[in-house]
Amino acid sequence: MRIFRRVVMPLAWLAVFAVIAVALVKIAFVDGMKPGQMLNGPSAEVAIPVVQAARATVTNSVQIKATVQSDAAVGVRNTTAGVVTHLFVAAGDKVTSGDRLYQVRTEVAAESTAQDTSSLATAAGQPDAAGTRQQLSRTGPAYTYADVLAPASGLLESLTVLLKQQVGVGETAGAVNPGTFTVSGSVDAAQQYRLLAKPSSAEIAVVGGPAPFSCPTVALTGAASGVSGGAGGASGGVSRSVPYAAAIPGGGSMPEQGGAPTGTISCAVPSGVEVFAGLGATMTVTAGQATDVVTVPLTSVRGSVKEGSVWLAPAGTFPDSAAGSAAGSPAGPQGGEAEERKVQLGLNDGSMVEIVSGLAEGEAVLEFIPGAPAQPQPGQQFAGIAGG
Repeated sequence: MRIFRRVVMPLAWLAVFAVIAVALVKIAFVDGMKPGQMLNGPSAEVAIPVVQAARATVTNSVQIKATVQSDAAVGVRNTTAGVVTHLFVAAGDKVTSGDRLYQVRTEVAAESTAQDTSSLATAAGQPDAAGTRQQLSRTGPAYTYADVLAPASGLLESLTVLLKQQVGVGETAGAVNPGTFTVSGSVDAAQQYRLLAKPSSAEIAVVGGPAPFSCPTVALTGAASGVSGGAGGASGGVSRSVPYAAAIPGGGSMPEQGGAPTGTISCAVPSGVEVFAGLGATMTVTAGQATDVVTVPLTSVRGSVKEGSVWLAPAGTFPDSAAGSAAGSPAGPQGGEAEERKVQLGLNDGSMVEIVSGLAEGEAVLEFIPGAPAQPQPGQQFAGIAGG
């Protein structure tokens, strides 16, 4: 027993420690020098967004937020200077355009009449020996009477003239409220460009009002000049930037506004439609439709009216780019760089634009203009919002 404790046990412990030491040396200096398995780290591949020119129908329909407004009262103006001699109506009466409102008397200057006295007898019964021409004056003043008429149909809000009052030409004598309404809203530069072809009518939907109705007379007035030129009255060198969506909390998106108002579009509400001033409305104006035409997204085009530019995608960036060459058009530039090409533009519906010439169906173009603002993906949120 003494030999086991003094000899065998120490030798066993030495053997155990030796095995442990050999294992550690192997792990540290032998296994550690072997190449380990590579772990896949985070990676990202940048893809160039590309779209193909395709045929579609483009309806140039513009929706405008508008408001129902009462038409302004029409002033009654004197057309003749003189004295008021008769009132046909009173304030508060309903009148029709052309009705008589009041009458004005104007004094006419007395006219001298020439009378040949050669054949007249004198007091003695003989003609004047000299046969002279004598002037005889008309006795008493002469007057003319003129009626002032209603300039419009409606309610006579006011009539300020009085009997025997002296009035002058051009003076305002009252006002007629036509009792009609107009739907009016502001348009920005992009909307005005889309309305270059004057629309013939508009569809009006009044909030909380009657069913949508057609408005036959549409007028577009420029804000700068204040002169109505129809829907084609837009002028000036206004450029349109590429629209983009800004990310908002909650994963939604908010479209970019078109810019400051540059004009006003209005339409008279037809008689018989019951509306009230101050009601909100949506005016839908359609100015043309192009059927079965070559189209691309507006984000692919620099410019939106008449002329623009697109960027042909490099060959191989679009899987179906061979479709273009099969149809007889090039699939895209060689060399890995996008190529700018001028195109002629037609109608657009706010998202797609008609390509009149310069690009064939099936050709691949960049979805976004080089250097355009980035397009946030749906659901993207601003960093730091969740943390307060």
